[in-house]
Amino acid sequence: MTTTPAYAVAYLRNVRFGEEIIDYLKRIDATMDPYGGRFLAHVSELVGLEGEWDGGVVIIEFPSMRAAQDWYASPEYAAILPLRTENSDSIAALVGGVPEGYRATDGLATLLAATP
Repeated sequence: MTTTPAYAVAYLRNVRFGEEIIDYLKRIDATMDPYGGRFLAHVSELVGLEGEWDGGVVIIEFPSMRAAQDWYASPEYAAILPLRTENSDSIAALVGGVPEGYRATDGLATLLAATP
């Protein structure tokens, strides 16, 4: 059995860019390294297609959901988390990935079983 990747996804709005956000940015990479985290997107160019996109998106890949959860719960990340949350309007989630070659219909049986 192979482990599928997981992703930390954050949507940031109204970032109050100052010393605390700079400190957060200087320290976040070191918190991810022990858990195999790497940036896939970091408030990069965003082309909104539907709805209002008035912020930036951050996506961090981890080798597994366990690694992502351990990173978020780590003392190192907990120490810098308020630097982001107190200086931006943001929401974040951990999202499980899918195996290589996954097709939308692969999850159809699960979705149909969950439909009342």
